[in-house]
Amino acid sequence: MKYTEVKKKNYEMDMCSGPIFRKMLMFTFPIMCSGVLQLLFNAADVVVVGQFAGHTALAAVGANSSLINLLTNLFIGLSIGTNVLTARYYGAKKQERLSRSIHTSMLLSIYSGIILTIIGFLFAKGILVLMQTPENVLNQAVLYIRLYFLGMTGTMIYNFGSAILRATGDTKRPLYYLLAAGVINVVLNVIFVAGFSMGVAGVAIATAISQFISAGLIIRCLLKETGALKLEVKKLRIVKQDFMDIVRVGLPAGFQGMLFSLSNVIIQSAVNGFGDIVVAGNSAAMSIEGFVYISMNAFYQATISFTSQNVGAKRYDRILKILLSGQAAVIMVGFVLGNMAVLFGNPLLSIYSSDPEVIAAGVERIGIICSIYFTCGMMDVMVGALRGLGYSVMPMIVSLLGACGLRLLWIATVFQIPEFHKITTVYVSYPITWVVTFTAHVICFVVIYRKTIVGKEKGVQH
Repeated sequence: MKYTEVKKKNYEMDMCSGPIFRKMLMFTFPIMCSGVLQLLFNAADVVVVGQFAGHTALAAVGANSSLINLLTNLFIGLSIGTNVLTARYYGAKKQERLSRSIHTSMLLSIYSGIILTIIGFLFAKGILVLMQTPENVLNQAVLYIRLYFLGMTGTMIYNFGSAILRATGDTKRPLYYLLAAGVINVVLNVIFVAGFSMGVAGVAIATAISQFISAGLIIRCLLKETGALKLEVKKLRIVKQDFMDIVRVGLPAGFQGMLFSLSNVIIQSAVNGFGDIVVAGNSAAMSIEGFVYISMNAFYQATISFTSQNVGAKRYDRILKILLSGQAAVIMVGFVLGNMAVLFGNPLLSIYSSDPEVIAAGVERIGIICSIYFTCGMMDVMVGALRGLGYSVMPMIVSLLGACGLRLLWIATVFQIPEFHKITTVYVSYPITWVVTFTAHVICFVVIYRKTIVGKEKGVQH
């Protein structure tokens, strides 16, 4: 039976026929914009609190970033499971299973948000103390995290809902909703912090409100959908089979994110040993790198959705083409944006600091990391292909051993040798571990592809 391209609704995309590379670029562009907007809105939070509430308030907000990532990564990972499951049923045109998985996912998002809110309230102070948050910052940091986590249910609903829409090829509406919520967040920041002098409380409340706005827009979108994508309150329930399928793919991704956050704390401690100038330059450089990374990460998400839909539709002949298209695109974007960061490193870093020493320290990091940053994107696209095939534990283990464990081993061994005890040794560990981990993922993909896809693609007539 020949697979023909089915006419989709305006926001949806048929990933199972037609040109892969062009569609992948169309799919990823809104995701890139969403990521860049999110970074810009986060930067606006920092700028507003820094300008109007002082350096102590700024430190209180900054002290929470790694903690927020640590606590949310596990549940954000579950949304990847939602994406894979939804895309597979959507590609297979299994309407009943698709509807069931959507309702399971949305109820799971609500439970996840409630759990995170409780964790934030009960354990934030203890974790911040363990992180050696300065005494003069601690109370404000605790206040910020507790108010921030009031909006966590909204954050989870948005992330799970966006994963559902992305699975159908719709990356535009999540971008529009994020843009609307982000603009409101910035406006509320100025009103609460500059207008009412609410400090960190104002920033946290503004963020929580904007999170619920984005969630409300996602829910409204799904309520107005038709067919299997339509969200109906009476159908909200956790179906054990769908829940286990989501957990099987999403939980390893979440654990991987959590452990990466922990390893980054250890890496940061190595950087901290070189003094405040290096720390400041490193932080500014990381902020610039974030824009490159978020652009490359869009192709990781695209590879998951495209692979999952085609597996569901039994278009096994397209799986390898999807991987190669994803790799070609991420190399192109990563190489261009990464080397633009290197080329314009000085003026970009001068936005963050006017200190020549801080700028020089930032340039040193950018020169090593960004010039071959595309290898990190290549590694992530391999993970996306494996997760799209339904394998999540294997890429988690490989990533943790390669990109995480090997990096920590490098810090514990090579970095400790006197002649190599310098900041460049820390930075060099990143590209080395990206290349090693990418190679390991390629080997895993070849084994899995031969085991699960070769033969099937010959057995399916098109």
